[in-house]
Amino acid sequence: MTEAAHESFEGLLREALAPVEPPADLALRLETALQNITALAADELEAWELSAMRDPRNWARPAAALVAGSAAGVALVALRARRRARADISSGGIVEGARATAAKTVKDLRRETGRLLGER
Repeated sequence: MTEAAHESFEGLLREALAPVEPPADLALRLETALQNITALAADELEAWELSAMRDPRNWARPAAALVAGSAAGVALVALRARRRARADISSGGIVEGARATAAKTVKDLRRETGRLLGER
């Protein structure tokens, strides 16, 4: 391989592996999608009749709704807590110590979970 080809190849690699910034509205779009999934799963579970649960063949839809809704809810809580933590850091409110940071994160998660469950 010649030196020029080697440099050209390195340039192509640098260009291909350059970091890409996500769109500015990505977090908002993700949060909206997670809220929609959570709401749809909750609606599916609310519409289900308990009498139909006696037959195991009917368990697939509520089980899928429960899994999807739970996963979306957990992701939504984590996303909101992370956004709040970033806002605290950017505003100069860096919490000192691992224990204080963990306690604040748990508090944020509890608050977001309460807010999410309170929406229903």
